[in-house]
Amino acid sequence: MEIKKASPSQPALKWALINLVTSIVITYAFQFLDIDPNSSLKYLSFLPFIAFLLLTQKEYKDQLGGYITYGEGFLSGFLYAIFTGVFVAVFTYVYYAILSPEMVNKALTASRAQMEAKGNLSQDQIDNALSMVSKYFAVIATVSVVFIYVIFGAIVSLISAAVFKNERSPFDTVSDNYEDPKPIDPAV
Repeated sequence: MEIKKASPSQPALKWALINLVTSIVITYAFQFLDIDPNSSLKYLSFLPFIAFLLLTQKEYKDQLGGYITYGEGFLSGFLYAIFTGVFVAVFTYVYYAILSPEMVNKALTASRAQMEAKGNLSQDQIDNALSMVSKYFAVIATVSVVFIYVIFGAIVSLISAAVFKNERSPFDTVSDNYEDPKPIDPAV
């Protein structure tokens, strides 16, 4: 009988894919509801990200029989953040470059209005900045998404790993069968 070892990649990948679907739904909901791309409501997408990161760590802890070290908890959450960052970055590129290129113009128009309202830059400077950004908008957005998700995920993973940490006592044996940990003392 083959003993299946727990892997942090399995729950991380599962919850990253679920987060991808959630992000796609949120993105199109914002588009159809005509919510400003620069609105602070865009940060709502981080709530499912955090929830799914916690679920990743909990599922991995359950696979380990209820015991998890700080490092294992961090690793599972960090892998989830990397997978999510890559998946959402690919979607972001496809979304802005192929599916909804009009959203780039909408975001640039909103940025122009913000720059003009501040009054720090001349019209020429605003035009130059926006023309350069418009050429590489999908690439800039894609790279930004990866870095934001990975850095934010690392921070949340560091905090939540401390919450989920539950190390084995010295009286428990380390068993390859994570479903049934056995104590060392036969009297127990």
